[in-house]
Amino acid sequence: MTVALQGARAVLRQLDHWMPAKAADTRRVLVNADTRMECAVMAPVIEALARDPRIGLAFTSSTRPNEAARVFADLGRDIKTVHPFRAALSRFDLYLVADLLWTPLARGARRVQMSHSVAGKYGDTYDRPTQPMRGWDRLLFINHRRARNYLAARAIETDAARVVGMPKTDRLVNGMLERSAVLGELGLDPGRSTVLYAPTWTSHSSLQQMGPDIVRILVDAGHQVIVKLHANSWDPSRPLSSGASGRQDWAGRLEQALGRQGILASGSDACPYLVAADVLVTDHSSVGFEYLLLDRPIVRVDMPVLIERTNIAPVYVEMLDRVSWTVRSAADLPVALERALAEPARHARARHQVACEMFYEPGGATARAVRELYEVLELDLRPESAFPF
Repeated sequence: MTVALQGARAVLRQLDHWMPAKAADTRRVLVNADTRMECAVMAPVIEALARDPRIGLAFTSSTRPNEAARVFADLGRDIKTVHPFRAALSRFDLYLVADLLWTPLARGARRVQMSHSVAGKYGDTYDRPTQPMRGWDRLLFINHRRARNYLAARAIETDAARVVGMPKTDRLVNGMLERSAVLGELGLDPGRSTVLYAPTWTSHSSLQQMGPDIVRILVDAGHQVIVKLHANSWDPSRPLSSGASGRQDWAGRLEQALGRQGILASGSDACPYLVAADVLVTDHSSVGFEYLLLDRPIVRVDMPVLIERTNIAPVYVEMLDRVSWTVRSAADLPVALERALAEPARHARARHQVACEMFYEPGGATARAVRELYEVLELDLRPESAFPF
């Protein structure tokens, strides 16, 4: 930290000290996100906070300051976005993120980080960190495995770790989404078999290597198809080599392959599309693990280079392989899908075991995460202002 920044911080904090004390039950929360996907991960918690008149919410994108409105558009309400420079000079009581986005806040704030994935990609960063992650007041983990990995690496303070589960997936198990209703809203036929193709996003993913071929084969096999891309696959600011949209027109290429037999999903939250699908086709994505909560069949496209280049620990590959029918080419998909639809109960025991390991007590994650935030904010969780969990 430069001497000038230290001096500015000291002045701002002194001004805060001179200003009239804030109301004892009023809190300001800054939410930061890089993508719509990160917003979707935090959305259930944000909805709970927004119901409380004692809490004021502001939203920023430190990596995409001019795109904050788009990043948070799926919240479906009028939101207050602030430029990160302005946010850095403003007073907030809580800073909330779902990724490793550390924004300097001159006037200080309690900091909470939520996990956004369980797939184990980029292990040195997200699963087995080699660098310490100090300064967080809470790190909200989806499962005990990830928390143990962080603690074993001495990457975090022990008293900051909390295992709460994954709030985004609560509605996969609590009945808030229903297959026929979702398919009707998407303009698809609930009476037809529906396949969801949801690949991960890097340049080594099945999308990059064979995505349009996969979609054409699924359509030719007689299925109605939903394609759900990772948020980074749409991002034109990422270089083509990273596996993002780059100069590739995924919408044009995939919609051409789909024809009238499916849709290219536009929502950032995969949960409705997961509920709509009778079977999931993926390579190695967090969505593959989330789908286990519905106890439905998975077809896994084996991509060895993806596993190697994204530094996925073998245990995650083994778990996803154990619960899936695995294919090694697009041409193998029709037979695997036929078997998966004919034997949906196969792998059920393995699906249950892996789901229990990967998601802590699904259905109650939002409630646990919100309680942690209220504790950090030093607010009582009033029944009339709480989210109806």
